[in-house]
Amino acid sequence: MPNRLADTHSPYLLQHAENPVDWYPWCEEAFDKAEREDKPVFLSVGYATCHWCHVMEHESFEDADVAKLLNEHFVPVKVDREERPDVDALYMSVTQALTGHGGWPMTVLMTPDKKPFFAGTYFPKHGRAGRPGMMELLPSVAAQWKANRDKVAGSAEHITQAIRDGLTGQSASGEALDASVLATAYNQLASRFDAEAGGFGGAPKFPTPHNLLFLLREAQRAGTETVVGARALQMVEETLGAMRRGGIWDHAGFGFHRYSTDRVWKLPHFEKMLYDQALLAIAYTEAFALTRNDAYRHTAEEIFEYVHRDLTSEEGAFFSAEDADSLNAEGEKEEGAFYVWTWDDLMHTLGPQDGSFAVALFNAEREGNFRDEATRQLTGANVLFRTTDDADAADRLGVPEGPLGERIDGIRQQLFAARAERPRPLLDDKVLTDWNGLMVAALANAAWVFDAPEYAQRAARAADFLLDTMQTDDGRLLHRYRRGEAGILALLDDYAFLVWGLIELYQATFETRWLRTALDLNQTMLRHFEDEDHGGLFLSSDDGEALLIRQKEYYDGAIPSGNAVAALNNLRLGRLTGQNELEDVAERILQSSETIAQQPVAHTMMMNALAFSVGPAQEITVAGQPEAEDTAALLDVLRAHYLPNAIIHLRSSHADELIELAPYTEAQMMQGTATAYVCEHFACQAPTKEPDALHRQLGAMGEAGVREA
Repeated sequence: MPNRLADTHSPYLLQHAENPVDWYPWCEEAFDKAEREDKPVFLSVGYATCHWCHVMEHESFEDADVAKLLNEHFVPVKVDREERPDVDALYMSVTQALTGHGGWPMTVLMTPDKKPFFAGTYFPKHGRAGRPGMMELLPSVAAQWKANRDKVAGSAEHITQAIRDGLTGQSASGEALDASVLATAYNQLASRFDAEAGGFGGAPKFPTPHNLLFLLREAQRAGTETVVGARALQMVEETLGAMRRGGIWDHAGFGFHRYSTDRVWKLPHFEKMLYDQALLAIAYTEAFALTRNDAYRHTAEEIFEYVHRDLTSEEGAFFSAEDADSLNAEGEKEEGAFYVWTWDDLMHTLGPQDGSFAVALFNAEREGNFRDEATRQLTGANVLFRTTDDADAADRLGVPEGPLGERIDGIRQQLFAARAERPRPLLDDKVLTDWNGLMVAALANAAWVFDAPEYAQRAARAADFLLDTMQTDDGRLLHRYRRGEAGILALLDDYAFLVWGLIELYQATFETRWLRTALDLNQTMLRHFEDEDHGGLFLSSDDGEALLIRQKEYYDGAIPSGNAVAALNNLRLGRLTGQNELEDVAERILQSSETIAQQPVAHTMMMNALAFSVGPAQEITVAGQPEAEDTAALLDVLRAHYLPNAIIHLRSSHADELIELAPYTEAQMMQGTATAYVCEHFACQAPTKEPDALHRQLGAMGEAGVREA
């Protein structure tokens, strides 16, 4: 019989709906029952595409013996961390504090008043390799609960207070941050850079695109001819190239897997997340903007192809993820089964000639090159990865690069067609406002940089869906939509990331409705999330569910912190509109936690906001008819420059709405033909109508900024 999770909308909770465990979703009913029956709460947190969540479900939650213990002695509560990131963030802080690490599945035992006294991650049915099992853990905790209640309650109180002190005791710096903090962040990243394999740190290795976005800005700010600028760009290019060649990239169907289990990007953890696609697309797009290397543009375009093909709903919104696991040839769930190839698979699919070529190109081996993440044993399967790019491969094989690329693409299409016959991984088809905001930002940014209006159209379609479906009548956002039902009051990231996307949409299209909506949502965010006493923004709204602690998050994780994105948004909106009070909001965020200056490497998205704040930053207006050739010529000059700290307006002859939003543009008019106005550091250059003159102005201002920095 299905349990209570059968009535929920989350794909993750529905995966557990037929467990023999008497699961509750996160709700007051569960905690009322725990209080009434005097039982501890067993909280399990995961997400639909989490491989080890599937393993724990199969080993423990589908097991009748484990279920009997859970149902008899606990009130079991299951949470989808993607639906309730506030609950996840709070208890992940507990787990990391108690164990020194975190991850999913996350297991927390707590009192009926939600105070934790034990935490961990994955637990098998029976203990092994020093890890306790559910059959040992659950009876022990139940016995302690009955025999030593005061001790358990005291421990829960102590842990709660320690977490509360740690999360709420972050003092504001009270001092403005300056460019020296950017230099510290750069040096910390440089010290962690893997010069052999790209990326930062060892295994497992995560993409962390916001690190790369920061380094691109440092390269541009310092100048790529300087030691610092050249080194920053080198770290970016080596990392982007290594990831694109590695097994973390899906060479048959495009898109990036979640992370690499080794330090050389070869063997991935196979789930694909929407937020990774969005943030990595932004990184590759910006790398192209700075370097004009077409390889980066092509990778971004292939990411968008994957998202459009496999992660886009009929309404134009974006689904959340694809699972790591799928059915193998024996009909059993296996991590990576959809993506890996045996030697015989390759030869049978491609034939002897192309098969031999593919084996050499993608480093396949007869015994396989893929090792199981847990046992590290070879599985007989191969992950496709490359050790050289097309230019190096062409030199090695003595084949012109063009024909080589055509042959590689032909092989890819054959592999893609063969793979399409396999059972697909589970699609997590919920729509999340925050992750959709990131993809809107990625598409709109690429629409501008690549001069590709179709990407702006896709971004606009998704944004319209969110604003029509995920917004209430009073202007508040909702967090999750799935199969006709929107719900869950939005958190900080939902507002911050969607505003980011809307700003990028305005910069790509110059349609004032996007700027107006960004301003409205930003104001709603500040009204419900800002800490007016100490600065910064809370994760949850002032009228959201009251958890043990109302948290603020500053550190970047797999995605940037909402505070960092909000700081940059407010700086950009302030410059776009001339509303200086929005820049003041950003400055309060930058000064609201002393950890930002102490550990800037953990706050690289906040460093991007700081880089905008300390400058150089540009305010640029082009006055002209949108479809006219002279206007397009000036816009093309702007598009040809990497301008991460610029805001741009297009003022047409019908500029009433723009003037209402940005009054300072009223005086920036066409002077006979299309005219560009460029300002930086509160000073403006002479208006210009000539593309070459505009190009020189941008170059001169960049050089002045470098000298000043």
